[in-house]
Amino acid sequence: ATGSDHRWIIDPLDGTTNFTHAYPQVGVSIALEKKGEIVLGVVYDPIREEKFKSVKAEGAFLNGDRITTSKVTDLDKALLGTGFAYDRRERADYYLSFWKAFMMRCQGIRRTGSAALDLCYLACGRLDGFWESKLHPWDTAAGSLIIREAGGRLSDFSGNEFSISGEETLASNGLIHEEMLGIIAQAQR
Repeated sequence: ATGSDHRWIIDPLDGTTNFTHAYPQVGVSIALEKKGEIVLGVVYDPIREEKFKSVKAEGAFLNGDRITTSKVTDLDKALLGTGFAYDRRERADYYLSFWKAFMMRCQGIRRTGSAALDLCYLACGRLDGFWESKLHPWDTAAGSLIIREAGGRLSDFSGNEFSISGEETLASNGLIHEEMLGIIAQAQR
């Protein structure tokens, strides 16, 4: 409603390309923003029947069980997630420079096609870090709160405060964030 200080941010099908190809990595992402701050986040994976949920200042949960980010402290032992923006064909070398820089330093990289689920996988310790350009608020709003409530950290590629409306998403367990920022800086040179 006009004039409300509440806004729902919903992606009814995160992983649309996956869905059209029957690739089983899709989710529903719902966030509630109050006066510019995300206060509720839910991401549901209907295939695995996993519901990630967080209410501000109340922790993060997977199917009712509390979750926390991983304890990996070294990028060499980290499993990272990423995705490619829709302009990937025009800017392939740019996006691949990040992939190459991280590939040389981490244990592995996954590209699943659902940013909302990737962020939740980071929150529960399945991934240790994540980066992607040009995501939208409906991709990151719920997951960003879930990560924060699970003990993780988000920023842009320069280490500035993360915004769901920003162009850059860098997320981590918090322990490898500075190392990831260094790799991003290296790739941008």
